[in-house]
Amino acid sequence: MFRDRQEAGRKLAARTAHLAGDDVIVLGLPRGGVPVAAEVADALGAPLDVCVVRKLGVPYRPELGMGAIGEGGTRVINEEVVEGAGVDTADLAAVEESERDVLRQRARRYRGNRPPAPLTGRTAIIVDDGVATGSTAKAACRIVRERGARRVVLAVPVAPADWTARLPGAADDYISVETPAYFAAIGQFYQDFAQTSDEEVTDCLARASSRGTPAADRTGTGAAGRNPAGTDTAGRNPAGHDAGRTARPHRSSVEVGIPVPGGVLAGELAVPPGADGIVVFAHGSGSSRHSPRNRQVAAAVNEAGLGTLLFDLLTEEEAGDRANVFDIALLAGRVTEATEWLRARPEAEGRALGYFGASTGAAAALWAAADHAADVAAVVSRGGRPDLAAPRLSDVRAPTLLVVGGHDDDVLDLNRHAQQALHCENSLAVVPGATHLFEEPGTLAEASALATDWFTRHLTRTPQHTG
Repeated sequence: MFRDRQEAGRKLAARTAHLAGDDVIVLGLPRGGVPVAAEVADALGAPLDVCVVRKLGVPYRPELGMGAIGEGGTRVINEEVVEGAGVDTADLAAVEESERDVLRQRARRYRGNRPPAPLTGRTAIIVDDGVATGSTAKAACRIVRERGARRVVLAVPVAPADWTARLPGAADDYISVETPAYFAAIGQFYQDFAQTSDEEVTDCLARASSRGTPAADRTGTGAAGRNPAGTDTAGRNPAGHDAGRTARPHRSSVEVGIPVPGGVLAGELAVPPGADGIVVFAHGSGSSRHSPRNRQVAAAVNEAGLGTLLFDLLTEEEAGDRANVFDIALLAGRVTEATEWLRARPEAEGRALGYFGASTGAAAALWAAADHAADVAAVVSRGGRPDLAAPRLSDVRAPTLLVVGGHDDDVLDLNRHAQQALHCENSLAVVPGATHLFEEPGTLAEASALATDWFTRHLTRTPQHTG
């Protein structure tokens, strides 16, 4: 079907033309996917980068993946495989450490000292020279979501006829030039399927950089009504802070464990140097600290120079009981316990704290904020269910922002009623065109900007908390 990867890339580019201008970045899977991706990026006028992913194989059966890792500390773990294979924490850590070293070496080999391109709020087109089992492509999609991509598109020249059924939910869109009924191996569809060298990968990246702004430095345009200068129509830059303010670099997150009765809550703490405050995130029902929407908001908050704490509201054992997911008193207690744990850490010294909650997590955040001992400086609810914290709303003293989608009719009514019960400084912001999950193009970026502005305004430096 294809003479070589370059021809395959040109044919694939024609299938992706409708994505041009949608704040797109093209990510090639090394090595064979990069020459294909280079043709797509060139046709779309989009930046090109590599998506370096390493599978985490079970120690005694490395072909069986128990997870994957990507750059920036991102990782996804298949708990079912880990448990079924009897892999303990030490063995998992050893495999991850080994693969992390390989990942760093590969990334350095391809990019030199250039950092990976930012993905937050963007449409990421993941490109390979084909899909066979789909394990690598699936891992790449999950890693890219972890890094904050708003929309994930998996695009390949050739794949089995049932490839989308093999990868349910991995991407938002699937594009393939050919899907033959008989599929044995990717190479059977290329006249020239010679192995791609590392030099070819670096050459593709160099050529892409020479025709435009390097991918790692490109902020992109098109989302949330941004103009070519990189600011949106409200005068904010992509991180959501004022156009005249310089964004401070944010530090990579560190994994933490928050002790609670009956176990430990896994979390990630990121505090940029000079941060005025830290935002504690409470995820919605059925989600976790890995929530891609919360992570996108957290990235914007970090880029504005504020710290973030994302953590699981339940222990692994508790999460198995669905009743706990909707126990607002229990979840609020966990927000309070995380706050007390954070207060005792040196990163929180002299810094104000805020709460960000989504869906049921917003009810937990408001419930916890009603406890005056929490001493939080601001609260933001995104698509929240403040009605679930109705008995405590009148006790909330922290300035509170309620962000709701304009097409989320039922939840919008609930937030309007909740606003009347609040006795603190408050505001209701409606994002036009957004539904409950803010999945529409640009809507989550707008919600992130609103939240970042609110926290930046209210989380000013305060004296050290003394209890």
